[in-house]
Amino acid sequence: MVLRRRKRRTLARFIAPLATLVIVGYFGFHAFNGQYGIRANLAMQTRMAELKIELAELTRRRDKFEERVKLLRAGTLEKDMVDQHVRAQLNMVREDEIVLFIHN
Repeated sequence: MVLRRRKRRTLARFIAPLATLVIVGYFGFHAFNGQYGIRANLAMQTRMAELKIELAELTRRRDKFEERVKLLRAGTLEKDMVDQHVRAQLNMVREDEIVLFIHN
């Protein structure tokens, strides 16, 4: 009885580790550079900080406008606010007044 032993090919030894390395490399690359990866997370954190600053500014402006609107509501009308609003809408001034345009 003759026993033949198959000689294992050298290349066959490296197939499984090479496949594992490719798979780990693929997922590692996308974990860092993917749409929800580390780099994208840092960019989102930066954008979120910028938007928080913008939100604070817009909230401050809205509060300022709400205070001005409160002064124009019925029952709480102030003569100066009504006068200022009417003059701005009608674009009229008295002869003895000086107009300064200030852009906000």
